[in-house]
Amino acid sequence: MQSQHTSTPPKILIIGGGYGGLKAALGLQRKLKAPADITLISKHDYHYQTTLLHKVAIGTLSSRKARIFYRKILDPKKIRFVKDKIIQLCPQDNKVIGNGGSYEYDYLIIALGFRPDSFGIKGVDKHTYKLSSLNAALKLMKNIENKFKEYTHTKNINDLSVIVCGSGFTGIEFTAELATQLDELCLICGIDRSLPKITCIGRSPHILPVFNQKLAHIAESKLQKLGVQLVSNATIEEIKEGKVIARYKAAQGESGEQVEILGNTILWSAGVKGNGVIEESILPNKKGRIPVNAQLQCEEYPNIYVVGDSAQAKNKDVIHAPTAQLSAQMGDYIAELFCAKLAGKPFTRPFVFNHRGTVCSIGHTDGVGVVFKRGVKGEFAAFMKNTIENKWLFSLGGFEMVFKKGQFRYRTSN
Repeated sequence: MQSQHTSTPPKILIIGGGYGGLKAALGLQRKLKAPADITLISKHDYHYQTTLLHKVAIGTLSSRKARIFYRKILDPKKIRFVKDKIIQLCPQDNKVIGNGGSYEYDYLIIALGFRPDSFGIKGVDKHTYKLSSLNAALKLMKNIENKFKEYTHTKNINDLSVIVCGSGFTGIEFTAELATQLDELCLICGIDRSLPKITCIGRSPHILPVFNQKLAHIAESKLQKLGVQLVSNATIEEIKEGKVIARYKAAQGESGEQVEILGNTILWSAGVKGNGVIEESILPNKKGRIPVNAQLQCEEYPNIYVVGDSAQAKNKDVIHAPTAQLSAQMGDYIAELFCAKLAGKPFTRPFVFNHRGTVCSIGHTDGVGVVFKRGVKGEFAAFMKNTIENKWLFSLGGFEMVFKKGQFRYRTSN
């Protein structure tokens, strides 16, 4: 492996252009003084905010506005961008292989993101939509739009029934966004507003289990006022075409009641796991997530660093649910680490996650959450959610990016 002491600049390869990978690249672009050959590889030529995919899926955020093209924010003199899909990791040979060829490295930063986890439940892969990418969100949007528009011809009431499997952030934000848009959708399509039905199914006793019960109950009340049917404390057993089979949890030793919910649009948002390329590699991993030390380093291969959903922290102080906030902070940290490393300076500081808060939107102008350890709700929560999204855009391209792509109180793509 080459180092900063050789005449040839070290090759730093970043695979994945999500929150963690892009933050690492931009941090190196702005701060690295030592010579280095840096490449960012992504299967898309654009970045998108996964935290806003529910808006794309409902049509309140356009795909044009959602895309942030790498070549517009990366300086080609400092970072080379390659559009390719990574299909194999070869850590023993210090290279990765993509559809377009192989790429060698001295240092590898893995930021390959997540994929939906079906937990082995029958029918999930075949019969459900997922919010795993911008293209997946657009596919779901087109499906909902077509089913509502064609209802006047099909008269199939199940075409107006949407089932959301999962009551975490993704599921609740999608559910709320759809519920707030049903009035307009029904008006446009000439449908009786009483006919569409949205059902959200969750395993926990209440929705948004990362929040306390008070905030969860506030969110539940808001959703119920929007006409959403909440099915809590239920385990999904199977998904068939146009049908979800679930079972309510019961006392130990007893079998709970089984329920069948009909609907021709089913969204799976019950959980995620790491990338399949990692899972199939020789790298130590659990469901596609690589154990890392306090400096986000794979100890079996010390020239490999891991950020975002691809990383599994072994230090209990940094074990958190995968979030954009966590991924971005990991990317910033890695950039600092490499700036010191390539300059020959010691860098012993461990990665520590600074949890600034989490907000779940309930439509464009409502929400619940925790900001700096204080519970927030209503329009203020929605304002904070927009502020968080806009802060990310500012970190990518300053005020110009915020004005072009930002989230504002009364401005959606609708």
